[in-house]
Amino acid sequence: MSTQSPWRSAAAVRTALVTALASATALTGYGLFSDSGSSSTGQANDTTVNASPATESTQKPKPKVASFTTADAGACLSWDITPEGKITNFEQADCAEEHRFEVSAREDLSAYPTAEFGPEAGVPGTARQAQLREELCRAPTLRYLDGRFDPTGKYSIAPILPPAPAWENGDRTMLCGLQTTDARGVPQLTTGKVSERDQARVYSAQSCLRIEESQTLTEVACGEPHHMEVTSTVNLRENFPDGYPAGEAQDEFLADVCTRAGEDYLGGEENLYQSTLQPYWGAISEDSWRNGSYSVNCTLVHARDGGGFSTIEGTAREGRGALTIDGGPPEERPERNPRR
Repeated sequence: MSTQSPWRSAAAVRTALVTALASATALTGYGLFSDSGSSSTGQANDTTVNASPATESTQKPKPKVASFTTADAGACLSWDITPEGKITNFEQADCAEEHRFEVSAREDLSAYPTAEFGPEAGVPGTARQAQLREELCRAPTLRYLDGRFDPTGKYSIAPILPPAPAWENGDRTMLCGLQTTDARGVPQLTTGKVSERDQARVYSAQSCLRIEESQTLTEVACGEPHHMEVTSTVNLRENFPDGYPAGEAQDEFLADVCTRAGEDYLGGEENLYQSTLQPYWGAISEDSWRNGSYSVNCTLVHARDGGGFSTIEGTAREGRGALTIDGGPPEERPERNPRR
């Protein structure tokens, strides 16, 4: 059978997916503590920042306010999340170990040139925090990474504000940093510093992915409707150590690698043929490569004749009998001699 023709028919879908991911950077981390005082676990420590200055010469100087954290650029933070979604055990962590956030900058909102964050101000809402990310976090984070940040990759820039009680006491510390999140926007555990990691957004083998109307990917249980099943991850830099594989080099390489990955995943070429699924793979743009993304997923899909992907339920690992494609069983395959 031809494994490349169905893939080619779905090329436009891949292009749309890659483009859409550029605008899907998670706006999370905002108000990690600020939505509710009960979610706070931060304790004041011996690092202090200045509160807003007095506006009248007759006022006594404002006392220094203890910050909810001493973390500064280069530090990593971790915390636990209870089943109810509350934050506990917020603390600094070794960046080589599991953590949820890497600090790229530390800002003092009390120095902001307006009264917006004065002593009586409430915690900024999510929309304002998104603006603060752009105004105060993006530039220092890019400097922190020496300009190497892939906005279509797995990491997103986000701020962390103080817990509600600390904010009420005058703490206006804002941490800028980097995190990777799940489909619900919850910061996930990761290891290593971002500058040392492959920034590509990839999924582990046996993951099933649904393409949303926004052309973004959501990982779902394979028994739920989905469009892709991941067979492997390929680090292109390991195979192209001299630089970006331009032109058809990626496709030519991945056509073979991902076909073999699909066969190995299902236990042979005949099983892949009988599944009616086709190998499919992602792509790395030159900009993403330059900014630190090098890996792609090999997946299995079912390409519709009119374009796009069929909706699949079940995992291909359990054979064609476990699959439904657009609500029905896989089409019958004509008998033939196995190719391998």
